[in-house]
Amino acid sequence: MNASRRRFITDAALATAAMGTPHPATAASAKLPRTTPEAEGVDPAGVLAFLDTVEKKGLGLHSLMLLRHGKVYAEGGWAPYGPAHPHMLYSLSKSFTSTAVGLAIAEGKLTLDDKVTSFFPESLPSKVEANLAAMQVRHLLMMGTGHDTDTTGAVLGSPDGDWVKTFLSLPVQHAPASKFVYNTGATYMLSAIIQKVSGQTTLDYLKPRLFAPLGIQNPTWETCPKGRSTGGFGLSITTEDIARFGQLYLQKGRWDGKQLVPERWVTEATTKHIVNGDPAAASDWTQGYGYQFWRCRHEAFRGDGAFGQFCIVLPQHDAVVALTSGANDLQGIVNAVWEHLLPALQASRPAAQPALAKRLKQLALPLAHGLANAPTAKPMLGKVYRFESNPQGIKSLQLTGSHVVLETEKGAQKLAYSGDRWTRGTADLDTYPSKKVATRGAWPTPETLTLTVCAYETPFIHTLTCQFVGDQVSLSVKTNVSFGPAARPTLVGRVG
Repeated sequence: MNASRRRFITDAALATAAMGTPHPATAASAKLPRTTPEAEGVDPAGVLAFLDTVEKKGLGLHSLMLLRHGKVYAEGGWAPYGPAHPHMLYSLSKSFTSTAVGLAIAEGKLTLDDKVTSFFPESLPSKVEANLAAMQVRHLLMMGTGHDTDTTGAVLGSPDGDWVKTFLSLPVQHAPASKFVYNTGATYMLSAIIQKVSGQTTLDYLKPRLFAPLGIQNPTWETCPKGRSTGGFGLSITTEDIARFGQLYLQKGRWDGKQLVPERWVTEATTKHIVNGDPAAASDWTQGYGYQFWRCRHEAFRGDGAFGQFCIVLPQHDAVVALTSGANDLQGIVNAVWEHLLPALQASRPAAQPALAKRLKQLALPLAHGLANAPTAKPMLGKVYRFESNPQGIKSLQLTGSHVVLETEKGAQKLAYSGDRWTRGTADLDTYPSKKVATRGAWPTPETLTLTVCAYETPFIHTLTCQFVGDQVSLSVKTNVSFGPAARPTLVGRVG
């Protein structure tokens, strides 16, 4: 019997789900138990200090849920974000893909030692070099494939849409396990392997084995052109779902008295398997990497995603921190956790509890200042301001009594600008895959309308500034976070 498979036999025997009999949905779909900081020995003043820091520094949090001893002691969302809405996880998805691999190993569908090339003989290049031939499942998991650089750009840019074939065609410059390179293409290959050995996408494979037993309802996962779950990104679930996942790993894979994920896998996945920098540095990105989990300072581990999607597990304190964000300074967010939330777990001063409860209910995104409606806007109403051809694909702008209507290459985008409330609707403004938005506007000057467009199931918030002068308008668009430039060139439109 293969050593890797044998290693998991004991734990697999404890895990009903991992033996091919998925758990049905149970009462786990109920909310996590709620409590107060005082009841769990947590200082509410520390949570208040955390909120002060992230807001003062503009770190861009969208939601938080804090657990201790399996109970939620603080939660909130910065309106229009809220607990009912899923949020794109980006690379936090990787930790869920890792879990699928652990379950598939326990079911005997694959092993850590299996060669990557063995799963896709039909997609191999004409000549398989030695380093590619040596690459195993474990190397994909630890981000130690041997590639010199991240394969993601090449994989996503596959001209024929065959991401597997493109990954296998790329040169592997180093021996596997000899070099850490963060590599979303590697996680995609894990997802492709799951589908190869199970006949299901990673999403469908996890639904009865993980999502349903945890009470995670309606998860969605983006797919590649070949219909596979993207693996390294693309999963969307709620903040409470993130917290459930963290609590599962804190409990060594047990949930409601059942072993959902083998304890051995939880330990293996969250153990350091490869060096990714200087562990003495004041960085949580150099403490070592496990199987699609990061090691942290303070003996913690986490899954995380672009723009600040976090599931931080603190085993020494029996605590979980779940956060969603639209942030550029990810280390700043983690530093705030260590500076304020970690000490708060040491002692409780319940006098601050009423202030914390009130603060959590009032969380909201910062908004542009100005009048809700401009009395001087009447001359602009109904006019159609047309733009010359531009890379943003915006053809025209029209101001009505309550909306800005942008005509784009994707059709008319109708954006409400009521200043006293968020208005929910839909718009296609490069917030793929979700088109749900909440909008709110203000007139900082009689000629200037600032419109905030929050795609509240994503990290993205667009700020549109329209400045009207005579028969022309200047339109600038800025996005809070982006993989490219945050600000786009100002467009000038004219009537007629």
